Amino acid sequence: MEPAVMLRAVRKTFGKTTAVESMTLEIPRGGLYGFIGPSGAGKTTCIRMIMSILFPDSGTLSVLGHASALEAKDRIGYLPEERGVYRKMKVGAFLTYMARLKGVSAADAETRVPGLLEAVGLPGTATKRCDDMSKGMLQRVQFVAAIVHQPELIILDEPFTGLDPLSVRLLRELIVAEHRRGATILFSTHVMSNAEEICEHIVMIHQGRKVLDEPMAGLRRQFDAHTILFEPLVLDADPAPIRALGGVEHVEKTGDGYRIALSPAADPASVMRAIVAAIPPARIELARLRLEDVFIRIVTGGGGTGTAAHALRAGLRMPDTEGTLV
Repeated sequence: MEPAVMLRAVRKTFGKTTAVESMTLEIPRGGLYGFIGPSGAGKTTCIRMIMSILFPDSGTLSVLGHASALEAKDRIGYLPEERGVYRKMKVGAFLTYMARLKGVSAADAETRVPGLLEAVGLPGTATKRCDDMSKGMLQRVQFVAAIVHQPELIILDEPFTGLDPLSVRLLRELIVAEHRRGATILFSTHVMSNAEEICEHIVMIHQGRKVLDEPMAGLRRQFDAHTILFEPLVLDADPAPIRALGGVEHVEKTGDGYRIALSPAADPASVMRAIVAAIPPARIELARLRLEDVFIRIVTGGGGTGTAAHALRAGLRMPDTEGTLV
């Protein structure tokens, strides 16, 4: 079966700035893909080319078997980075209108809208004007607008930006439900922990180039078991003995404990025994995979230390900037 999304050697520039270079990507139908990287990496530019908002300088792409997303627009749900609603309309009328534009019957739209509003934590808001809703509430309304027509392909560009933890959880559950329904999902974010929670496959992009294209299961096999979480029995214990151990590359303070990054050649079990012998533990365990660590290891070619790695970490944790082209 033809992929839901396919890019072949796609390139896009803005003046002298290369936003995307040699981007080749296939997203199979039914896939749940995380498209991740720092703000400014080129994610939004790629999405806008997929959506035919921008056009590549070179290369080819297809969406649901068509050369342009415009030819399959009623089968696509898109939540852009820049949010927008008809603010003078009532919420229910706006969502019904958006559903009708995508070919949903009036009866089906009136049935779906109340249930989806309840699913995103906005029950009873159908009669409120969009103008009277908060920014976070409007973001959830626009998420509903992206999925109300039950699209085959759903593209979400930074869907959790600015949302409170409860709203993030509700939207995450809906994304998983849409995937379970059979939708193909492309989920773009610079907050890699969001992708860890829901994505089956990860595509990492850095400075306009793809640096990783792997299923989460494969990443766990490659990168897990080389980070240790350690909480000393005495909270102010000196971590110097840990830093001096063979196989330890980096020790990061985290609340009441430490996150200890190991070299690729280190044996985690041996290092854990050495840590316990050096400092009495209250807790010690292998950490779950963090995509942030994977990204930094790939981009820097090292274990996540040094000036370049710290700058990358800051970029991955900073708030997203609205309105950027790249």
